[in-house]
Amino acid sequence: MHVSLDGFVAGPEREMNWIKVDEEIFSHVGQRIADSDTALYGRVTYDMMEGYWPTAADKPNASKHDIEHSRWYKQAKKIVLSKSLEGISRPNTQIISGNLRSEVSKLKAVPGPEILIFGSPSAAHALMKEDLIDGYWLFVNPILLGRGIPLFAAKEAHTALTLIDSHTFSNGVVCLHYENAR
Repeated sequence: MHVSLDGFVAGPEREMNWIKVDEEIFSHVGQRIADSDTALYGRVTYDMMEGYWPTAADKPNASKHDIEHSRWYKQAKKIVLSKSLEGISRPNTQIISGNLRSEVSKLKAVPGPEILIFGSPSAAHALMKEDLIDGYWLFVNPILLGRGIPLFAAKEAHTALTLIDSHTFSNGVVCLHYENAR
């Protein structure tokens, strides 16, 4: 998840135009997601992803990242936390509308690659509140927003984390990988 140095994942109007991405970051993310086959989203982020990734590779000016991520996205299982999509069926998509702790715990108990959450601050807040996040991949952008949507707003209890890895990109973004130390 991209985050400002002062801990915001979006500006006050949900803007994300401050996020730095480039081919170096796309390559890093591509290597990272290659080991996973499941993505978790909140409804807003899911709608945004569905509006772009299924056909991103088909565009005449598609980048290498667009082609690779589109292929991954179409094959990945999508889990969407949403009350408004309850009862709606979408291909390769599971909607979780209630019993968050129970439903996500069931998913985590199934052997296989990890579940990655992309963006989705509201979903992240709900998962944090239920202590369902095992690790964080934070792309810390060199900017202070001062206000906006904080990443850790819903965190109610002390959570010790262990730094697993860090990587500094040439554009000044630092990727920090933490795991829950429980």
